[in-house]
Amino acid sequence: MNFSSWQEFEEAIREILEVHGFSTEFRYVFRDDKGRAEVDVLAERYGLILAIDAKRYTEGWYRLSAIKKEAEKHAERCSRLERVKKKKVIPVVVPLIDDSIYLYRKSIIVPYSKLNDFLLNVHAYLHEFDFDAD
Repeated sequence: MNFSSWQEFEEAIREILEVHGFSTEFRYVFRDDKGRAEVDVLAERYGLILAIDAKRYTEGWYRLSAIKKEAEKHAERCSRLERVKKKKVIPVVVPLIDDSIYLYRKSIIVPYSKLNDFLLNVHAYLHEFDFDAD
């Protein structure tokens, strides 16, 4: 899949979420005592809230360490968002390239190529990674 811009990549992720019945908010901005923060796509279905951080790294630009660093920052951002919303928020990082779905420091890393499978089986993945979705 070739995306000419990061905006196009984020929009593709949003469309996939909506096909799976999630209502979405694009570039969701919130404020708390630490300041302003933004989530690329906030998706909700039946009380389950996924906060998506899209990473359009390419082969020449991709580094596992960069994804891990972004996963840590996203987990913290989602922790802040939980306090604002007073609801559980699942941090999900969606890189354009990677080969498996895994958990890193409270963020679920879901490669774009595996996003459909993740959404079809989201509750099984949440159980596997020991997330309490309630």
